[in-house]
Amino acid sequence: MAKKDIDELRGKVPCASVLEKAGWKVDLKESTRKAVKYRHGEGQIVIVIHDGRGWFDPMSDAKGDVFDLAVHLGAAGFAVALQQVADLVGFTPRQPAWKRPARTKPPAPLAHRWTARLKPRPGSPTWRYLAETRAIPDHLIQEAVDQDRLREGPHGSMWAAHTDESGAVVGWEERGSEWRGFATDGSKVLFRLGATHATRVCITEAAIDAMSRAAIEGLRHDTLYVSTGGGWSPATEAAIRAIAARPGTLLVAATDSNLQGDVFGDRLRAIAKDVGARYDRLRPSRDDWNEDLKEAVRATR
Repeated sequence: MAKKDIDELRGKVPCASVLEKAGWKVDLKESTRKAVKYRHGEGQIVIVIHDGRGWFDPMSDAKGDVFDLAVHLGAAGFAVALQQVADLVGFTPRQPAWKRPARTKPPAPLAHRWTARLKPRPGSPTWRYLAETRAIPDHLIQEAVDQDRLREGPHGSMWAAHTDESGAVVGWEERGSEWRGFATDGSKVLFRLGATHATRVCITEAAIDAMSRAAIEGLRHDTLYVSTGGGWSPATEAAIRAIAARPGTLLVAATDSNLQGDVFGDRLRAIAKDVGARYDRLRPSRDDWNEDLKEAVRATR
C-alpha cells in the first residue's frame, strides 16, 4: 500500500474504533474531553488523545497512532495491523455521553477565565459540593480559598488551580457531581495546597484527593499537598523533580490504591532516588483518599 493510502487510512479510522471493536470500554468517570480513558480486563488502560488520532498506555511507555495501537492490542506486525485498521473503515465508534458540543468561538485567555470566576464561599454551590458531596471540612476549603487555589465552576463544579514554579495559574482541574475535565488550552503541572517550601511533599492524583489527604492529616504545617491531575506530563515531572531536589525533602507517593497508582508511585520513587530525596508510600484503604475521608466522616456520625 502506498504511503499516501496509509496516511489516508490513518485519518479515516480513529483509535476508538480499534478499541471498541476489541471490546474495550470508555471509563466515563476518568475521561476528559481531550483524554478518553478506555479499560479492558484487570488493569489494562489506554488513553486516547489528539482527537482520536493518538493514544498512550499510562502503565508503560507504549504510545503512537492507530496502527501502533493495533499492534499493542495483539496484531502480529504492521501488515496485520494495516489489514485490521482497513477493515474498520466506516465503523463509527459510540461517542462518550459526556462529550460537550463543539465551541463556536475560541475560549478567553486562561488568566481572564480564572480571575473572572468567583471564589467559593460558605453556602455557595461549589462550597456545598466540596463540603456535602466530598466531605471536605469547611476550614480546609477556606484554607484553599485563602491560598487562591479554588474557583466556582459552572453548575456547582469546582475549579482547582494548577500553577507553575512562579505561582502563575496555567490550568485547573474541573470536578463536579456529573463532570470531570481540565481547563481548555490549560497545562497540567501541579495543584498545590499547604506550605510552599515544605520538606514533606504529599503527591496525589487529583485535587480532591490532595484536599482529602490534608483533611485526614489535619493539614500538617510541614507538608505541601499536591495533585498531578491524573496526568504525567513533562511539565509535571519537571515540577516534581524541582521540589524533590530541595535539601531534606521527603517525597510521599499518596496515589490511588490501584495499578495506575502503583505505576505513579514507582515513578516518584525513581525521581526520589535520582535526586537523593527520601521516599515514602501511602495507600488509601479504599480506592482513593476521598473515599477514605467520607468513610471516616460517616463513622463519626
